[in-house]
Amino acid sequence: MFESLSDRLSGVFQSLRGHGRLTEENIQAGLREVRLALLEADVNFSVVKSFVENVRAKCVGQDLLKGVNPAQQVVKIVHDELVTILGGESCDLNLTGAQPASIMLVGLQGSGKTTSAGKLANLLRKQKMRPYLVPLDVYRPAAIDQLMVLAKQLNIPCFPSTTEMSPHDIALQALEEARKEQATVLLLDTAGRLHVDEALMDELKDLKQTLNPQEILFVADAMTGQEAVNVAQAFHEKIALTGVVLTKMDGDARGGAALSIRSVIGAPVKFVGVGEKLSEIEIFHPDRIAGRILGMGDVLTLVEKAQETINAEEAEALAKKMRKASFNFEDFLNQLHRIKKIGSLDSIMKLIPGLSGLREKMQAATNAMPEKELNKIEAIISSMTIQERQNPDILNGSRRARIAKGSGVTVMDVNRLVKQFEDMRKMMKSVMGGKQKRPSLPGLGQMNMPGMAGMGLPPMPSDQMPAMRLGAPASSSSAQRKKKKKEKRKHGRK
Repeated sequence: MFESLSDRLSGVFQSLRGHGRLTEENIQAGLREVRLALLEADVNFSVVKSFVENVRAKCVGQDLLKGVNPAQQVVKIVHDELVTILGGESCDLNLTGAQPASIMLVGLQGSGKTTSAGKLANLLRKQKMRPYLVPLDVYRPAAIDQLMVLAKQLNIPCFPSTTEMSPHDIALQALEEARKEQATVLLLDTAGRLHVDEALMDELKDLKQTLNPQEILFVADAMTGQEAVNVAQAFHEKIALTGVVLTKMDGDARGGAALSIRSVIGAPVKFVGVGEKLSEIEIFHPDRIAGRILGMGDVLTLVEKAQETINAEEAEALAKKMRKASFNFEDFLNQLHRIKKIGSLDSIMKLIPGLSGLREKMQAATNAMPEKELNKIEAIISSMTIQERQNPDILNGSRRARIAKGSGVTVMDVNRLVKQFEDMRKMMKSVMGGKQKRPSLPGLGQMNMPGMAGMGLPPMPSDQMPAMRLGAPASSSSAQRKKKKKEKRKHGRK
């Protein structure tokens, strides 16, 4: 979502390098670019004005810290200010008081209220709560059916609303049923409109007075930008919102709503939808979002996602296989499936510090998206028999020809994958056995992220990454090693 804004801000910080001190002159040009970048991202004008003034006041005339260049110091100041306008810290749901607690989801039609209700129910259940879903949109029959389908998928109880019932009656009856079910949280999926009108607001006011919900969450489509902020303000004036849920944060919107909504209406963003699956909802952490905007990555979110999908015992068993070089294609395929559960390779790379800009470099080097290359590898492995996956040594010419035909690739592609897999297996054995220095990514030192080995992704120098694709030329690093050996032999003769 924040790619264009991140690129613009990176350019600003780059231009500040080489200055010995932050002055009015060298900071003015940079802040002008920051202002333009934020406005282009559809951030509210008053928020941009306040943001730029605060950054200027903290930057101008400030002495440089030892070992820190001006660009790095500005990044720190901008990061802190971004965290402030995003809300400072994450806010939990306030579910104290009468039981079952009530959460009312409000917003315009098409903003994602029904799907968000299902996602929140799934998230609350993981937190050891007992959610109960209530469809209140009696004006659109498909909305009731949609929530019931989601409830069935999640195996979560849902009140059987009908279009003949009034939202007021549904709310009262659902409350009684939730108590019988011993539910702890009531999730109310209210009706939406194409625009804000008095009939909608009167209905929401009545529901608020009837149930006195602990939380009233405004569901906003992040793709609508500044308009989402204006609509949220209208809702807040009428029914006093307690929080915001931003949907479609995985899209290509410019991010103006996320950066503006807290400052404009005062209610914090509590959750963000990052995909279509019912598990793809995250707690909103301002410091992590600020880090993503500035290209710093978000390791904590990546580790949390990995912990949800990776079993510690399986990871340990896999590590033992790697040390013994008995890691096979079956294991590799399982790791590919686990990676897909965490998210796309593109989204994972964005969360790792220093790799946010590597996606474009890999695409330029391989002429293909990393995700497509992984799908191609998965197709080849899936075309193998169980015996072939477990024992790659039996892959003779006829077997490779059959696999190539079954996966829609050439025999050369299969040969290359097998060769690269063998090389990778040897490298894993030497790395995990401690026989050689762990390879590192430039600028990151000897980084060894928890869980990466369990995902089947060993640390690898970025100059080798393009060569992992099918059809890639041999790595230039091997040619450089041969050249050095020749030079040594020449010097030895002399």
